Amino acid sequence: MKKGTMTREDYAKRINIVIEHIGRNLDREITLNELSEVSNFSPFHFHRIFRAIIGEPIGAFVVRMRVETAARLLRYTSLPVQDIAYSVGYNTPSSLTKVFRQFYNISPNDYRNNKSYTIMKPLQLNPDINLKAPKIVEQEEKNAIYVRLQGNYQSVDYCGAFNKLWAFVKENKLFSAGIEHVTLSHDDPKVTETDKLRTDVCLVVHKPAKPQGEVGVRTIPGGKFAVFTYVGPYSNLYTVFDTIYRKWLPESGYQVRMEQGFERYLNNPDKTEESKLKTEIYIPIE
Repeated sequence: MKKGTMTREDYAKRINIVIEHIGRNLDREITLNELSEVSNFSPFHFHRIFRAIIGEPIGAFVVRMRVETAARLLRYTSLPVQDIAYSVGYNTPSSLTKVFRQFYNISPNDYRNNKSYTIMKPLQLNPDINLKAPKIVEQEEKNAIYVRLQGNYQSVDYCGAFNKLWAFVKENKLFSAGIEHVTLSHDDPKVTETDKLRTDVCLVVHKPAKPQGEVGVRTIPGGKFAVFTYVGPYSNLYTVFDTIYRKWLPESGYQVRMEQGFERYLNNPDKTEESKLKTEIYIPIE
């Protein structure tokens, strides 16, 4: 690449760094100048580039991240509404309530108390999904290379992303035993529009790697997890997650940690019948 030129992947890589920064700093004011510095773009160009790549203005994106994070905390934790408001950057619960109503036509308190209220899509509960009790494990953090996809979790090109990662492994001599296929989903499809859902498609690697183009390097968090093993088509994973969060979690005595969970794929979909595909689902708990 000639000095001074950038590919779309280079732009996307910088914007991904900005998105990670926003996610870590929702509890305070985030300025355009700060984000432009993080991205290494000038303020003049930054918001135009962000909108071109993500599909919405930076201000709208930050507000959406705050409100969607609040929605997840209201549904899956017992934190007071006041604490949730502070943790996503609102000085008072009333400020959160005003924006929350604009997004979802319900107050935070009413949303928490009305477990049957769905902000976007109804829960998919399938009586045929019979999950065994999970294993509770403590896990060290893992290093991974990844490609970020945006769009419907059920239709984005996972295979294409994994192929890019394997080509990167070959090109950079990263192969070793124990490479794992993992995805991390950043958004809850119950509260985020389908075309804005973000997924990191990852290979866990055991040799040092450096980001290059659209292939990034990230850490997969460690800690305590409830690990569910699901055997069956990937198309049922929505229902599996609904079953975990609606049936298992409220009865388990655990709370979800403010950390990302992930899925680990144990066999090759190109060589395995759909009914025999095996997926481990890691839910971060405390």
